[in-house]
Amino acid sequence: KEDTSRGYIYKSTLGEGMFGKVVRAQATKLNRTVAIKIIDTKKVNYSEKFLSREMEIIRSLNHPNIVYVVMEFCVKGDLLKHINVNGALPEHSSCRLFTQLCGAVQYLHNKDVAHRDLKCENLLLDTFHSLKVCDFGFSKRLTYTDGQMVLSETYCGTSSYAAPEILRSCPYNPKVSDVWSMGVVLYMMLYASMPYDASNIRRMVEIQIQHNINFPSILSVSSEAKDLIRSILSCIMFEFIQSCGHLYEF
Repeated sequence: KEDTSRGYIYKSTLGEGMFGKVVRAQATKLNRTVAIKIIDTKKVNYSEKFLSREMEIIRSLNHPNIVYVVMEFCVKGDLLKHINVNGALPEHSSCRLFTQLCGAVQYLHNKDVAHRDLKCENLLLDTFHSLKVCDFGFSKRLTYTDGQMVLSETYCGTSSYAAPEILRSCPYNPKVSDVWSMGVVLYMMLYASMPYDASNIRRMVEIQIQHNINFPSILSVSSEAKDLIRSILSCIMFEFIQSCGHLYEF
């Protein structure tokens, strides 16, 4: 489908989300392939708060590891598909991608923006296998009262990547919940599986609180990488915020 008035030729659908779909397109003036998020106006009224928040936040961001509404086409697809096809990533590759993820999340948090839906499906890979954070549908600009961050109470994200506070419907620090999700992403890259079984949420929360993390011995992963995952997924999350700065320096 050609949209000459806007300078794009739509090629194929890459995926669908809360407000519409993402399509692969050719930017005729730039002569390059791009990915465009197309908003379905029929769905805007239902989730107008989230849509306006996403647009406001995206307009304020400028970082090489973050994808915007119209951006370069990430030809390698999302991280989950990459793992499903290729299996667990070598540790050096996981370290490189995780470092890029840390940089993107640190940038967001420094601007008091929490993503709140970090997962492998929302991490894209470009031609050079650089990581790009996308889909800010659940993102939130944080507010403060008397110098204290206002905690979130909305259930956001995906249960298998969610911190126990979210799953228990407790008020939570959204910056810290982002870090928890990053730990799950790192585990997924190294082991091509999830650290917890999300088929039984109540049981999963119990295992999380018990700090019970299984590291399959079939794959060779360094003790340093395992310790990093433990430090993220084995901490009481409200206390862990104090050490988040060290994580960004990974």
